[in-house]
Amino acid sequence: MPYQPPPASDIPIASFIDHTLLKPEATVEQIDRLCNEAERYRFASVCVNPRYVERCARTLAGSPVRVCTVIGFPLGATTTKVKVFETVQAIGHGAREVDMVMAIGALRGREYHAVADDIRAVTDAAHASGVLVKVIIETGLLTDREKVMACLLAVRAGADFVKTSTGFGAGGATVADIALMRATVGPMIGVKASGGVRSLAAAKALIAAGANRIGTSAGVTIVQEAEGMSPDRSAQDAY
Repeated sequence: MPYQPPPASDIPIASFIDHTLLKPEATVEQIDRLCNEAERYRFASVCVNPRYVERCARTLAGSPVRVCTVIGFPLGATTTKVKVFETVQAIGHGAREVDMVMAIGALRGREYHAVADDIRAVTDAAHASGVLVKVIIETGLLTDREKVMACLLAVRAGADFVKTSTGFGAGGATVADIALMRATVGPMIGVKASGGVRSLAAAKALIAAGANRIGTSAGVTIVQEAEGMSPDRSAQDAY
């Protein structure tokens, strides 16, 4: 059955958003602000670098907002054992979702078993604790054929989502890539659009194409647009 995105009026836009701050220069004050905004606007999660997971988990304790972190970020070129260690440690610190970067070079070199094994090791470690896994395929570095193969390998290895981009590579989320990824994985797993999503119009277009999660540092701006308010661009610029 083809994927059918929910009507925009049925689900608040905030529930699609992973409120994200992954810049290396991020401060604890900015991380605290991120968490406070996520709780206020009821975003799906905050997505932060591993060193901030424990702090975010404490701040958001008792909140429905989940703590998400990144694994093998941003290059995907660490060893599988390191990715598994990062995953287990992050879960111990309170992460409930992990966004792992696929072994991009291995995919491009057609080392498909290695790519699948890398993903499966992380999904096995995460799923043992009931933690959701999103696989970042870095679409800006891949051909359409490679994007399809990356999605198929992620599905085969048990991933819960496929995700477009780290935000640190070439390009970001596009409607065409989301449509391709959704067509490849079907309706049963998630598709996350991430990289350059900065407006309500962009978010809606990506959701219509098949995304059911949006990773962005502009979550406050997007929600304010949805509510008919003048967006506070300073919040976006801070990240």
